[in-house]
Amino acid sequence: MSFVLVAFGLGFVSGLRTLTALTITSWAVRYGRISLTGSWLAFLGYAATPWIMSLAALGELVNDKLPKTPSRKVPPQFAARILFGSVSGAAIGIANGMILFGIVLGALGAVAGTLIGAWARAALVKATGGKDLPIALLEDATAICLSLLLLFR
Repeated sequence: MSFVLVAFGLGFVSGLRTLTALTITSWAVRYGRISLTGSWLAFLGYAATPWIMSLAALGELVNDKLPKTPSRKVPPQFAARILFGSVSGAAIGIANGMILFGIVLGALGAVAGTLIGAWARAALVKATGGKDLPIALLEDATAICLSLLLLFR
């Protein structure tokens, strides 16, 4: 799969769920699918990192369903999605010798994922008569499956 597609795709996933792409990236590094040896992101492959990231990502999945969770489009949440998308893109960029391009692709993917994800979720909730939980769970599954497809194909 193309480096461009993977970096942008992981950014897109970060737009859907902030921590999912970086968590799956951490597992990919740990299992040798991506080499970040000697880079500033090498810690993603440490033994504890994927487990810690997985717990944080699970917490995010739960938090997303709470009624007081703010919109993904408010500045702090939007910025976090861009940051984590950029880091995921950077990991793919490092592995392919194009870190800056990876960062940019990850950031652009995160912007697209945030905006398209918010629009799609609202449209699907409206289409299903205002039932948010099933659509939120569908979005969770989409983010996880897309990350796995991008990194473990």
